[in-house]
Amino acid sequence: MKLTVEEFRAWRNRSVTLLGMSGVGKTRLSSLLRRHDWFHYSGDYRIGTRYLDEPILDVIKQQAMQVPFLRDLLRNDYIYIRNNITVDNLGSVLSFVGKPGDPARGGLPLAEFARRQALYRQAEVDAMRDVPEFIRKAHDIYGYPHFVNDVGGSLCELDEPGILDLLAEHTLFLYIRVTPRDEAELFRRAEADPKPLYFRPAFIEEAIGVYLAERELDSVARIEPDDFIRWVFPRLFRSRVPRYEAIAAEYGYTVTSEELAQVRDEQDFIGLLETAIARTPAAA
Repeated sequence: MKLTVEEFRAWRNRSVTLLGMSGVGKTRLSSLLRRHDWFHYSGDYRIGTRYLDEPILDVIKQQAMQVPFLRDLLRNDYIYIRNNITVDNLGSVLSFVGKPGDPARGGLPLAEFARRQALYRQAEVDAMRDVPEFIRKAHDIYGYPHFVNDVGGSLCELDEPGILDLLAEHTLFLYIRVTPRDEAELFRRAEADPKPLYFRPAFIEEAIGVYLAERELDSVARIEPDDFIRWVFPRLFRSRVPRYEAIAAEYGYTVTSEELAQVRDEQDFIGLLETAIARTPAAA
């Protein structure tokens, strides 16, 4: 969605999709806007509670069935297992996605890792297809005038026909470009706490091959999962930047992570959006 500043100011029910790497402040901003009558649509929350709920529970139950005490309780329906996913607690989704590598060190065999990656990708596609209906629900059911789509950093990886067009039809894209200083902080966090990630199949296949060669390993089963995530994160980040920039150039606008960090309330955010629109050549 492309607008002039005047059109944006006249836009009665605003809907914005936040685009950028995990950790750049999308969820912080969405939580802030939620206090100012914006409906916060978390893509990962929708993925975990709607589209991956059963696969996540299947993995948990599979692990529980290996413990005799829990196996007997489950098979006799004396206990049940459920997810406790919130917008601020997506741990079970991340655990499901997992990391490739040595199972003894918490890794997944390559085939299982690929299966879960495919499930996550389809879940994200489905969650994005739900956005127009949730915009309607936000207005008609919950009474929120505005809507913020807090998407995962992997939106640029999906390559699903029609998804970006659908989101652009219903929302304004705002890409959060990471400054060099904030890039270093993202890398530091990934080094300290290597989290599971979604990868395009072609990217992960090539990355694993390079990693195995550099570490002189003969199989994925010998990969130390956290070491691999630390190694691959900067490469993934740099592969995503051109994809983010292409989406922003075609569909939306760009602000920096430093600019976003200065936003303290809705008024600041609206002002930042107006600035982004005004400095974009297409708005002239």
